[in-house]
Amino acid sequence: MSADERVTRAALSRRLKPIAVPRALPLLPGRVWSDAEWERISLGYRARDMDQKWNVFTEGDVVHVHRSWTGFGMYEATFTPVEGGGRKITAAVVERDPERYRNDDDAYDCLMLELVLSAIVLGEPADELRQRLVESARARAKDPNVSGGLVQHSVLGLRSDS
Repeated sequence: MSADERVTRAALSRRLKPIAVPRALPLLPGRVWSDAEWERISLGYRARDMDQKWNVFTEGDVVHVHRSWTGFGMYEATFTPVEGGGRKITAAVVERDPERYRNDDDAYDCLMLELVLSAIVLGEPADELRQRLVESARARAKDPNVSGGLVQHSVLGLRSDS
């Protein structure tokens, strides 16, 4: 599958599991994605090896974000056009089943949703978002020496450019 081919639910269906315990995410990324970025996001992203942690596909205005290994749905984000062009997330839900996802930090999930879309789907460097992820992990672990590379690899994973 090339980067220009749309990822669909059907292409991933044998692995996908819907969000079991959805909860509205009260904090949403404030970013406005350009029309060109929305077009790329709407194509989705498919993990190609074990170092890639995310599968993403879009149905209508809703972007579905699933973990690649388990197929568990983690986020669903509704994008709405904004005046002057582009789109913004106006609603999102996050998995809150503790058997599937041990996190319950809304700020972390807001960050992760934006980071997956920016760094993984769009392939942006997303340096500020990555730094915030590392700082969050260090604060949660109460250890300022937690490896930033390890945090990014274990949570965000890599992106294939093929």
